[in-house]
Amino acid sequence: MKVKRIVANVETQDISKAKYFYEEILGLEQLMDMGFITTYGSHETMDIQISFLSEGGSGTPVPDLSIEVDDLDHVLTRVTEAKIPIEYGPVSEPWGVQRFYVRDPFGKLVNILTHLDE
Repeated sequence: MKVKRIVANVETQDISKAKYFYEEILGLEQLMDMGFITTYGSHETMDIQISFLSEGGSGTPVPDLSIEVDDLDHVLTRVTEAKIPIEYGPVSEPWGVQRFYVRDPFGKLVNILTHLDE
């Protein structure tokens, strides 16, 4: 048996709010829209991971989602232009990532990061 996919589910009564943040800001594709569920993602192969945290690292709260990007500066520019408040960072962490935290339209704390060694 092999796990093929792990999906994060965010409950909301206004699914339309996802489009701006996840598609326009983060550049994800809308993969599915069935009215009661809209899924954003990428057709690229992604690693399967699930993390369990006692804190978010560097004394930060545990984020609801962590999203790794290939160009953190580009996303940071989009977030800043959209006037989305940054709750932490941007910062280079001692474990080799550069990251910042923002809240999505549903109040979920999102850790947006890139690995510095790549």
